[in-house]
Formats: sequence, structure tokens, C-alpha cells
Amino acid sequence: MTQRIIPNIWCAGDAEEAGAFYASVFERASAQVVARYPEEGLPARQSAFAGQALTVDVSIGGYRLTLINAGDEFSPTSAISFVVCVDPRDFGGDEGAARAWINRAWTALGEDGRVLMDIGEYFFSGLYGWVEDRYGVSWQLKLMDPGAAPEPAIIPMLVFGGPLQRKAEEAVALYGELLTPSGIVRQVTYPVTEPPHVDVPITYTEFLLAGQLFASFDSPIDRDHPFTPGVSLQIDCSGQDEIDRIWSALSAVPEAEQCGWLVDRFGVSWQVVPAELGELMQRPDAYAHLMRMKKIVIADL
Repeated sequence: MTQRIIPNIWCAGDAEEAGAFYASVFERASAQVVARYPEEGLPARQSAFAGQALTVDVSIGGYRLTLINAGDEFSPTSAISFVVCVDPRDFGGDEGAARAWINRAWTALGEDGRVLMDIGEYFFSGLYGWVEDRYGVSWQLKLMDPGAAPEPAIIPMLVFGGPLQRKAEEAVALYGELLTPSGIVRQVTYPVTEPPHVDVPITYTEFLLAGQLFASFDSPIDRDHPFTPGVSLQIDCSGQDEIDRIWSALSAVPEAEQCGWLVDRFGVSWQVVPAELGELMQRPDAYAHLMRMKKIVIADL
């Protein structure tokens, strides 16, 4: 199945470095520059990037992430993290090898980063840890039950905390209406076992958007990490009609609209773009045209 929703990670001028790092940490991973800034005609704020990498695609087990090489305007937060599903079946059924890989990846990702949940055994996984790496990107390393149904290599997780508590169900319903095939795959509640302990349980949901697996949970803890453009979700659309439909339904912050970017009513950033954007950007002056747009109008690129 084509991956229509591609998480984008904002990097402060170090996208190539970050891509090489991820390619070295993960199994079956690679990184490559797929677009560069024009050599001339850039706005003054981007002039230092002339000729440099604009986007770097990272593939992890066939799952695509895009790193955006830009300034320091935005940073990722743990409001959107990436669950890495480590299946012993990918190691020939050797659980010990899968555990060893998790421990190696944990060490590499944690260097110059910070721990959000200590690595160890939890009721939902025999080995699990949540870490923020040196680039501010959050990863959840999770040993899968070899008897369970296979999972994708990466599952993006959205955390609804603070003023967004109890908004996950509403968000999932909205996104599902727009990005079919969709639907809830699994939903469970469980108690908070990490400090600060609270009485309200967490509701965890796995759901499909455009046929891809995502996860969310309603955090009962007042967290200090809102959604930001530091991690955005790019939707590859089949044409102008689909761009118009999704844009109209999602965009809720007019001042955030730029170059196909929008922010929805929950604070999540999206990029609503034509699937053939790379090809369209080969048109003369396409980059300059894009910089002047809010919603992308294909005919005007």
C-alpha cells in the first residue's frame, strides 16, 4: 500500500546529519536527499540555505519519514512520537536478538537526549522505553509479542494532554472522515503507573488513516509539550479537489497557513500537497510560486 501520510520532522539546519544518524541506528534503514533549495531567488531569511538540502527522506523498514532542513523556528515535541515495533520474527524468532537490538538502539538514541520512560518491562510489553533523541525527536521502542499480529515498523502516536485532554476521540473521528480507509483497530484503557500518579486512566487507541496505522492516547497529565510544526503530517492528495476538501475541513488557524501548511483545531500541523509535488516543483520558478501560496493551487505552481 502506498504511504499517503508522511510524517515530516523539522530540523534546525542538520537534516542530513540527522538522516545519517537514523540510518545508522535502525534496521533496514536509509537516508537520501530528495530536494535542494534553489541556488538563487530565495527569500532573505532562507538565503543561507542556497543549494543545501531542503528535504531528506528516511526509510525505516519501508516506512518513510521526511526531514525538513530549515531554521530554528520550530522544534519537535513528544506530543507526536514514533513507536518502533520490534518483532522477534524479524530476527528469525530470536527474542534475545530483538532485545539486544532494542538495547543498542536505546543507547544510541539516548546519547545527548533524555529519557521520558525508563527502559524495562511493562504490563503491555516485555521490553519498552520512551526516549527523546539529540534532535528532539521522541521514539518509543517496543518489543512485540511474537504471537501477535504483525505491526508496521513505525506507528506515529499523538498525545492529547493539557487543554486537549479527552479530545483524542473527536480528533480521530475527524481525521477518519477525511482520510479513508479509516477506523478504530483497538482501544484500551489502563492505569497511570508512572509519576505523577493520577486516578484517571489513559485511553489508548490504534486507528487507521488512509489505510495506515496510527495511535493516540488521552493523557490525564498536564503535559508541557503541545503539538507544533516541529512534527507535521504530510498528506499526498490525488488532485486539486482533494486538496480543497481536506484543507477546508482541517484548517483552523488562518495565520498558520503557508505553502500548503495548516494547523487544525487541535494544534496538529498538516501539509496538504499534491502527490506529484516533486515533479511540479521542477517547473520554472515553482519554488517562488509556492512561497507565495497558502493553500496549494496546482495550476499556479
